Amino acid sequence: MEHPTERHARVRVRHELRRRTLTVTAVEAITPRMRRVHLHSPELADFRSDGYDDHLKIFLPTPAGPVMRDFTPRRFDRRACTLTLDFALHEAGPAARWIAGAKVGDRLEIGGPRGSNIVPDDFDWYVLIGDETALPAIGRRVEELRASVPVYTFVAIADADERQTFSTAALWKPTWFLRGAPHDGDGADIALQRRRFRPPPGEGYVFLAGEASFMRALRAVVTDDWRHPSEWFHAAGYWQRGAPAEKAERGGR
Repeated sequence: MEHPTERHARVRVRHELRRRTLTVTAVEAITPRMRRVHLHSPELADFRSDGYDDHLKIFLPTPAGPVMRDFTPRRFDRRACTLTLDFALHEAGPAARWIAGAKVGDRLEIGGPRGSNIVPDDFDWYVLIGDETALPAIGRRVEELRASVPVYTFVAIADADERQTFSTAALWKPTWFLRGAPHDGDGADIALQRRRFRPPPGEGYVFLAGEASFMRALRAVVTDDWRHPSEWFHAAGYWQRGAPAEKAERGGR
């Protein structure tokens, strides 16, 4: 496979870093372990999030003072001044406690995103791999891709009830890995399955995201087995198993 040309060049852009105060307009359960919160504020009129893997900070109250957590902007509408965030319900922590009690009219303060890493939609195919915490980024990417481009998703989830459906014009081919609760060997388990998959011909982009050790096992498949060019590949550790819940927690991010 040839190495990347400028046609596939990623672009990094910076955004004005500012805080915004939003109001909850709706909360819904999209699966038993995933909550979606819809937010509105006139302050979103100049909100920017150009990359599907962007992250913003949410500020949550705790007895010890405010804490910050990273979240992916799942969807936003600048004209309507609305923002959607998805919360993966796993380790107990400030974000899980907040979303459990969130109701219409509540306020949520956010900051950022600080910038965006824009991956162009000019590849021949895409492979997106992750666990539950990666689903907001994966879902956003699948929905934003151009018509008819093949996109393969491989996501580790607790059970069949956690499967999601994305509305997209792309040629989406999902695979759900039902592994129960996250455990030490889940990255190796899904890596074995991915070794049986071979990317299609052409030039493609691979995205990995989720728990840190899970990512390491899957990274080896992409770099060693598939020998995929590093320029067309990004891996992000969203949380770390074994860390205290208050530090390891990620929601949609």
